[in-house]
Amino acid sequence: MNESPAAITDRKEQLKKVSAAYFEALRNKDFSSIPFSNEIVLRAPLAPGGVHQPLMGKEAVFEHWWKPLEPALGGVTITIADYYYNDSLTGIITKAEISLAGPGITLRVADQFIIDEQGQITEQENHCDVSPLKG
Repeated sequence: MNESPAAITDRKEQLKKVSAAYFEALRNKDFSSIPFSNEIVLRAPLAPGGVHQPLMGKEAVFEHWWKPLEPALGGVTITIADYYYNDSLTGIITKAEISLAGPGITLRVADQFIIDEQGQITEQENHCDVSPLKG
């Protein structure tokens, strides 16, 4: 990437801002504030088909991932641990702990976002330690 240091800093800030908007939407149970593109491709272990069958399109993500997830988000707390950027600055991985109040479970996640120049998430892959969900 042959961008100026200021452009690199600006892009990293944009990536962080988009990632933060996603986690804030989880906190607020507000799907509409997630900056998903209409063509979002989502891979998530807590979605039908898991990470091997991506959900494609904003409507499918809402119906098959968000709606079943939303009830568990009541009283959720999220602590961001760190951010990691890919070399081309097209994506960010956000490492966080998500505590679900209802079931009393804490998940450690590393969610990967591919974000276009307009600041929309075009691809997302959620990684989490699902061992707290077992048993």
